[in-house]
Amino acid sequence: MNASNPLAVVTGASTGIGFELARQCARRGFDLLIAADEAAIDEAAAELRAGGASVQAIQANLATTEGVDRLLAAVGSRPIDALLANAGRGLGHAFVDQSFDDIRYVIDTNVTGTVYLIHKIARQMRALGHGRILITGSIAGFMPGTYQAVYNGTKAFLDSFSFAIRAELKGTGVSVTCLMPGATETDFFERADMMDTKVGQSKKDDPADVAEIGVKAMMDGDGDVVTGWQNKLRAAISNITPAALLAEQHRRLAEPGSGLKK
Repeated sequence: MNASNPLAVVTGASTGIGFELARQCARRGFDLLIAADEAAIDEAAAELRAGGASVQAIQANLATTEGVDRLLAAVGSRPIDALLANAGRGLGHAFVDQSFDDIRYVIDTNVTGTVYLIHKIARQMRALGHGRILITGSIAGFMPGTYQAVYNGTKAFLDSFSFAIRAELKGTGVSVTCLMPGATETDFFERADMMDTKVGQSKKDDPADVAEIGVKAMMDGDGDVVTGWQNKLRAAISNITPAALLAEQHRRLAEPGSGLKK
């Protein structure tokens, strides 16, 4: 890596939105430190290097403070110019039917590990007087997630959290942007065991498009961006729709077997 280049740290970068976020940063001249909890992160790094990027890859469980510390140790003393906190996990089916181990893993990945990482890096950025943070939230955070209760709850936290720390960091030289996509064509729905749902079988957004919009918003210092006009419409409607109705609407999208019903 060239220490004179800016450094971007991208989590959850093995596939999907995270990989495309890394690619967008590379196109803007960033060196990359990418991380995920699976061996596929090395394949992602090889593909990014083939495109000319300078990349270091770390396999670490970012649901744990130990995993986050391992990522930070790989950074060393080099300043981080951009943090793209994208690591996340989904979980389908009814809350009471889910394994608590799975529930906790979603919370620890989406919230605990993410907040710990941001806390560490935001402090460094504030001390240096510059830096950009992009948090992958979701329009799912705007609505009660029937059959995705824990996942939507974690995204509601991240959406709110991003706005709050953006306000706290105002005037420090550190910007915080919340990327809020809708359903995107990634491994998310398969991993969440939701391929038999309406949302799992529906047409989804292109992760490359989502990432391009997100990184542009981060570079521009925007506070938030909802990708796609349909998602913007859903987000607007959710602000004026009773929560009970939103929960029933979400049931129709995420109920197991809903994608098989005629």
